[in-house]
Amino acid sequence: MPKLPAPPLPKALQPKPKRPGQNGNGKVSPQEAALEGGIHAIDWIDERMAISGGLRWMLFRKVPRGVNWFYTLGSATLFAFLSQAVTGVFLAMYYRPDATGGAYESMRYITDDAFLGQFVRAMHKWGASVMVILIFLHMGRVFFFGAYKYPREMTWIIGVVLLILTMAMSFTGYLLPFDDRAYWATIVGVNINGTAPFLGPYISDFLRAGPEFGATTLSRFYAIHMLLLPGLIIALIGAHLYLVSKLGISAPPWIKPHEEPELDIAEV
Repeated sequence: MPKLPAPPLPKALQPKPKRPGQNGNGKVSPQEAALEGGIHAIDWIDERMAISGGLRWMLFRKVPRGVNWFYTLGSATLFAFLSQAVTGVFLAMYYRPDATGGAYESMRYITDDAFLGQFVRAMHKWGASVMVILIFLHMGRVFFFGAYKYPREMTWIIGVVLLILTMAMSFTGYLLPFDDRAYWATIVGVNINGTAPFLGPYISDFLRAGPEFGATTLSRFYAIHMLLLPGLIIALIGAHLYLVSKLGISAPPWIKPHEEPELDIAEV
């Protein structure tokens, strides 16, 4: 199958013709020289990495008729994930996965003493709930609009896996404050996982990092929450966006395919 060329840039983003400097003597002002230098640097990078073609292929594409605000739920979920990633990095700078009291004290320090710590922690805490709500709404929109059908089955499967990983992120992150509520809620969740047939006991042992709930359990949850799950989510989001760009998005089910109007003989 021949490779399709990247779509052209919109007129608003096409480079404008050069003009003389604004000072009236034909010389280029320092601001224009700095801007031109930045453009040359970007062109130098793009000539060697060919980034602009991929960006135009992903960002500038045709969309079907009838697209509405329901189609922004996927982008909103992506924004929520990016917010969680940024706030999580700042929280990790102060957090200590120590079950003997260091985890709880580090969270107390973040909330009470760190600069904007309470704000960042609240963004991360409530952002997790927002992300879960958005991803369920997004999956519901895809299901009820029939966007999971051919040829977008793989896009749907990756989205389902992302939904499961999002729930796993919420579960593993709930223990990290290591207060009484997080401790007992996690024990209940691990015991529920242990009731699954065949693999249940092995999943529980993996989550507990042993036969009993101990100090290493917190380190296990922290590693899963900070390293394993984010890496999987980022990789699958990349594959998901690639498929969305390659296959496009489906039209709402109430929009009929556009038919070419028949020409009248008198008009020919």
